[in-house]
Amino acid sequence: MDHLLARAKSGDGAALGELLEKHHAYLRLLARREIGHRLQGKVGASDIVQEVFLKAHRQFQQFQGASLPQFESWLQMILAGTLANTIRHYFGTQARNLQLEQDLLHRFDQSAAGLSRLMASPQSSPSQHVAGLELRRLVAEAILRLPDDYQEVLTLRHLEGLTFPEVATRMERTLDSVEKLWLRAITKLRKQFVQQLP
Repeated sequence: MDHLLARAKSGDGAALGELLEKHHAYLRLLARREIGHRLQGKVGASDIVQEVFLKAHRQFQQFQGASLPQFESWLQMILAGTLANTIRHYFGTQARNLQLEQDLLHRFDQSAAGLSRLMASPQSSPSQHVAGLELRRLVAEAILRLPDDYQEVLTLRHLEGLTFPEVATRMERTLDSVEKLWLRAITKLRKQFVQQLP
């Protein structure tokens, strides 16, 4: 993806579009986590990501970074601002809340770490072929291809870091059913992940 960033910085709009699209699943997963907290039924994760992409296109000339990690951080800052504005809109607060944006960025970091750890199991090491940003992107894409209940249990357990009893409470299921659901979800995720490796 480095070549896409270089082309985008030289003014290639198609390269920027392709680069943004490669981050779609990852950003959607981050947005979905936050929507689940506060905005369920009010706005969709895909709508939030579309707004982030529009802002990224408009503001790309202001992006000063030169690496993919810097680009991802920049996108996360736009996502945090977009989510904070959406929360402000629906909850009727007027002033910009920088603390909320910082809290969102911190949770994004936690989610990124959770995604990376998800496939870093010593028993199953297909992740040795990919690392860092690419690993998170591929895991996010694999998660979003799973059924909704699998996505939810993996998001709660690994992105939010909830315990199984907490996941059971959030999903309004028994502990036993959540543990079995998680096991099926993680098995399916690993198969999806291996299938999409280059």
